Amino acid sequence: MYFIGLVALLISLPILGIAGAWLHLDAAGIDAIRQQAQTVLPGYLVTSGWLALFVTAGVILVGAVTAVAISLFEFRGKRFLSWALLLPMAMPAYVSAYAYTDFLQYAGLVQSSLRDMFPGFRIDVRSLSGAIFLFVFTLYPYAYLLARNALSERGVHLMEAARLLGTPLHERIYRVALPLARPALMAGAALALMETLADYGVSAYFGLTTFTTGIYKAWMVMDDRIAAAQYASLLLLFVAVLLWLERREQQRMRFSSVRGNRRDDGAESRLPQLHGVKAVAAWLVCATPIVLGFVLPVLILLQLMWRESEMSLATNLVRYAGWTWNSFRFGGMAAAIAIVLALALCFAQRASDLPRFKYGFLRVVARIASMGYAIPGSVIAIGILLPIAWLQAVFPGSMAGVWLTATSLGVIYAYLVRFTAVAVQSVEAGYTRIPMSFDEAARTMGTSRSRIVQKLHMPLLWRSLATAGLMVFVDVVKELPATLLLRPFNTDTLAVIAHNLARDERLGEAALPALSIVVVGLIPVLLVTRALNKR
Repeated sequence: MYFIGLVALLISLPILGIAGAWLHLDAAGIDAIRQQAQTVLPGYLVTSGWLALFVTAGVILVGAVTAVAISLFEFRGKRFLSWALLLPMAMPAYVSAYAYTDFLQYAGLVQSSLRDMFPGFRIDVRSLSGAIFLFVFTLYPYAYLLARNALSERGVHLMEAARLLGTPLHERIYRVALPLARPALMAGAALALMETLADYGVSAYFGLTTFTTGIYKAWMVMDDRIAAAQYASLLLLFVAVLLWLERREQQRMRFSSVRGNRRDDGAESRLPQLHGVKAVAAWLVCATPIVLGFVLPVLILLQLMWRESEMSLATNLVRYAGWTWNSFRFGGMAAAIAIVLALALCFAQRASDLPRFKYGFLRVVARIASMGYAIPGSVIAIGILLPIAWLQAVFPGSMAGVWLTATSLGVIYAYLVRFTAVAVQSVEAGYTRIPMSFDEAARTMGTSRSRIVQKLHMPLLWRSLATAGLMVFVDVVKELPATLLLRPFNTDTLAVIAHNLARDERLGEAALPALSIVVVGLIPVLLVTRALNKR
C-alpha cells in the first residue's frame, strides 16, 4: 500500500504543482493576470475555441459518414476500406502539417497550376483553417472506430426492422443509425478534441496563438513561470470537463453494447448491397479521408526524402541514428517502468482481503492514474518544472533541478505521468480474463502474493503486458511538447528534430525522422485492425 500511495503522489504531483501556482499570487502577479486578460489571453481563448468547435464538428461528420457506410452497407472493397480508415491514426498532426506545407506552398506546383487556371487563387495552409483541416483528417478515426462498433453491434437489426416497417433509407439513417451512434460519436469527438488541445507541433509551426503555444512561450521565452502555470491550469480545467463528458458518453453507450443473437442472423438481416453509382459514392466517402489523412502526406514525405537523398541525406545518417536511439531509449525505459506500475496498481485493486477504506483509496489512485493521458504534455512539463523552481528558490544548493532537467529522469517522469494510464487500461483488460478462483486456490495453498504474480498472473498476462509496453513506447516516440521542455541538453528525439528542422524550413531533412514516426505509429494501428478482424 505504501508503494501504491507513492505512485499516486508522484502521478498527481504535476497537477498539484499547477494548482499551487495560484497560492503564490502577489500584487505583481495579479497585475500580470490583468495585463494578460487585456492582451494575449483573449487571442488564446478565441483561437482555441474556434479550433475546438470546428474540429469537433468535422470529426463527428467524417466519423459518422464513414461509420455508416462501412457498418450498414455492403460494397466491393469494403473489407480493405474498413481497416484502411484507421491508418491516419499513425500520422501525427504535426507530421502531416510539414507535408502539406511543402505540397501547398505558394510557389509550388499545385498553387502555380491553380493560379494559371484561376488568377488570384491562393491557399494559405499555415492558418487556422489549415490546422482544422489537418486535425479533422488525422483524428476522425477516434469517432469512426467507436461509431462503427456501436452500429455493427445492433445497427443492422434495427435498420432492418425499420425497413420492414416501410421507412425510407434516408429516414432510417437519420432516425435510427445516427441516434444509435451519437454517444459513440460524442465520445470519439471528445478524445479528438483533447488531442487537439494537447497539440503543440501544428500550432507552433503554423504560428497559431493557442493555450499550448502560450504555455511554451510564457516559460521558455518570457521566463514567467506563474503565467505558464495559469495558462496550464485553464487548459487543465477545460480538459477535465472534456474528460467528464467523454466518460458520461461512454456510460450512455451501454444501451448499444449488447450484441444481437448470431443464430438470428438470417437472410433478412443481411446488409444492403450497393452497386453502380451508389457503390462509387461509398468508395469516395471512405477513400477521401484515407487519401487526405494518410496516403497523400506519406507520398509527399517520400518525395521530400528522395529529394534530400540527392543532396545531403548521407551526411545526416549518423545524426539520424542518434535521434532514433534517443527515441527508442526513452520509449523503452518509459514502457518498462509503466508496465511495472500498471501491474502493481491492477494487482493491488484485485486483492480480495483489503479493508473497504483501502478499496476506496485504490479506486482514487486508479482514477488519478487514468487522468494522465488526457493531460497535455506541456501541462505535465510545467507541473514538473514549477516545484523544481520553488525548491531551488528555497534551497539554492538543491540538486533536484539538475537531476530532473539535466538528465533523462525528468522526461521519463513526464512520460510516466502521461502514459501510465495506457498501460493500466491494457493490464486491467487482461485481468478481466483471469478468474478470481485462480487467486483463491493459490492463496489456500499458502502461495505468497509475489509468487502469485510471478508464477500465475504474468504467464497469463504476457499479451496484455506486451500490448501495454508497445502502446506506451509508440506514444513516447510521438510525444513532442513534454520532450521539448524537459529533454536534457543536446538530446534530441525524432519528434523534436522533425519539429526543429521543419521550423527552420528544412523540410527535406525533416522528412526522414517524420516518416520514421509514422512507421512506428503504424504498429498499434495494425494491432487494432487485427483485433477487430479476429473479433
